[in-house]
Amino acid sequence: MHPAKDIECSKSEKLKGRKIILGVTGSIGAVDSVKLCRELIRHGAEIHVVMSAEAQNIIHPYSLEFASGNPVTTEIDGRVQHVAFCGYVPDKADLLLIAPATANTISKIAHAIDDTPVTTFATTALGTGIPVIVVPAMHGSMIRNKFVMENISRLRENGVIVLGAKMDEAKAKMPGTEDIVAATISRIGRGDMRGRDVLVIAGSTEEHIDDIRVITNRSSGETGVELARAAYERGADVELWIGRCEVAIPAYVKTTRFTSVADLKKLIDCMVERDLVLFPAAVSDYSPDRHVGKISSTDETITLTLRRNPKLIDTMKGKTVVGFKAQSRVEDEKLVAEARDLIKRSSCAFVVANRMEQVSAGSTRVLIVGADGSTEEVSAAKATVADKILDRAMKG
Repeated sequence: MHPAKDIECSKSEKLKGRKIILGVTGSIGAVDSVKLCRELIRHGAEIHVVMSAEAQNIIHPYSLEFASGNPVTTEIDGRVQHVAFCGYVPDKADLLLIAPATANTISKIAHAIDDTPVTTFATTALGTGIPVIVVPAMHGSMIRNKFVMENISRLRENGVIVLGAKMDEAKAKMPGTEDIVAATISRIGRGDMRGRDVLVIAGSTEEHIDDIRVITNRSSGETGVELARAAYERGADVELWIGRCEVAIPAYVKTTRFTSVADLKKLIDCMVERDLVLFPAAVSDYSPDRHVGKISSTDETITLTLRRNPKLIDTMKGKTVVGFKAQSRVEDEKLVAEARDLIKRSSCAFVVANRMEQVSAGSTRVLIVGADGSTEEVSAAKATVADKILDRAMKG
């Protein structure tokens, strides 16, 4: 057994049973192709690599044969690999992923020129309707060339997914491996949320005491980020509205920031109806009267007047709205009762309830309380909990 099998599905089975052709072209970004190949395998994918001659000047085919566990195509020979993998065959590839893609390769694909193994695979894949993802990597001046920009637009107009480059040090670099893998899962993974418009509202609000100090709620924003990530990977069109947050937000998720309850209310007042709204945000129930300037730090005591904030969950515009209820040091019975009260008061299809003492970095225990009276307990990694919540939302 090839050592590549040792890592198969070690992270997830999101790409299990999927055959991916990884096209590698002559950008210095090719040095990251081994890492990308291995990460795709960790999610279950079967990888076959095709390389241009210029790519072989940067990284040796042996490296990618080791990484993938399969022979590497460096030229089209009597095996007619482009047809065997991407032609009208029963077991054709599920995806052609070209990463990195040079300006030269992008322009050739856009004009059906196939004079390298990678572009020959692309012409064949596009002819048979196999999904194609292109990941540009080149100098910044090249990607800004009018004709290269036109060719990228041409590809997108014809159904090719072209990922946005990461501009750094005057270079258009490939997005991170995690971002490329997520785009791959979104395109050929489960796909049960494709076409759904999803809004996730997460993080905590901050309410000013004075010009320097604020009061807030405890929230890392992690559950909301995992919900956005999971919905994206399942094919949804996702937007994340997020307040104070302690975890990294994926670059591929469209993000809008808010700070206070007033900021969030403005967003909600202007929002259009979404197919699904998930509202794990820790919104302040009260806001203090704001002091102009800074309250003196020499006073022994100060008095704050707190005023009730509106319950924003009650005004959400969504075909399916999922509420969240956090409590501390209460029994499950009380937690469920409060979740049911929220369902009665709002338009929530169901409520996800938890206790703060059962939340930690990366994991949580929740009770999914339905309007039908059902209660389901889930205790797992937050990524797993996010998928369970989405499963319930997809049931309607």
